[in-house]
Amino acid sequence: MEVSDLQVRYQGIDALKGISFQVPQGRIVTLIGANGAGKSTTLRTVAGLVRPAGGRISFQGREITRRPVHDITRLGISLVPEGRKIFSNLSVLENLYLGAYSRPRDAAFKKDLEWVYSVFPRLEDRKRQRAGTLSGGEQQMLALGRALMASPKLLMMDEPSLGLAPQLVAEVFGVIRKIHEAGTTILLIEQNAWGALEVADYAYVLEIGRIALEGKGADLMANDAVRRAYLGEG
Repeated sequence: MEVSDLQVRYQGIDALKGISFQVPQGRIVTLIGANGAGKSTTLRTVAGLVRPAGGRISFQGREITRRPVHDITRLGISLVPEGRKIFSNLSVLENLYLGAYSRPRDAAFKKDLEWVYSVFPRLEDRKRQRAGTLSGGEQQMLALGRALMASPKLLMMDEPSLGLAPQLVAEVFGVIRKIHEAGTTILLIEQNAWGALEVADYAYVLEIGRIALEGKGADLMANDAVRRAYLGEG
């Protein structure tokens, strides 16, 4: 995916001020930055939930800048939203089915459902249970599993570890690695900057709607300014 000069305005306020970045196929790319920097706005705009004021978004050589959400999903982009946004009154299995609403119930669908259950065994154990009765960690697993049921080429995650206990945070990052190893390209937003930079091939630092810094994940982890601002050092 390639994003060029992307601009977004909310009620006259510039949320994104012309950012450009790439997500190469097969890589993990992360966006880090303080609250209000424009990270979630970026993902929501790519997903078609926010209409940009300017700029261009292309995916596998095809422009998707102003396409509707369902078209973008069918092209292979899925979003795991901040706050999970599961359907609490539906069962775990019904939530997973909704993630694959645009797909036929064929052999590929069944194979993907089995793979999701292999990654998240607790979802299979609780497939008939109402999603709203799951623990916070299980709900995050369900949000990830639901997005994976769309069989995405690019999976975008908005704060997947937010609000989770430390042991579950480690589990979430383990799942991110497993999803990547299975061949899915990932664009990640994470308040846990250490974890994000550790798994990322490449990273961008957003500051008030602009890209202030970019580089390999390992290089940004060693950058003094990044360490002071986002990694709690100095």
